[in-house]
Amino acid sequence: MSKVCHSCGKGPAFGQSRSHSMVATKRRFNPNLQKVRVLVKGTARREYTCTRCLKAGKVVKAV
Repeated sequence: MSKVCHSCGKGPAFGQSRSHSMVATKRRFNPNLQKVRVLVKGTARREYTCTRCLKAGKVVKAV
């Protein structure tokens, strides 16, 4: 599964987890992606879209 938003291109961000002893281990922050039916060039397709774009109305949902 592609972890990238269809409309804005937002993907995973990387950082570090810090334990109590401040040991750093790599971690990944995934965007909140939902699989929705959107209109792409007049046709309905299932695409992964972040909830930020859905809430802002940046994508047109297919009914």
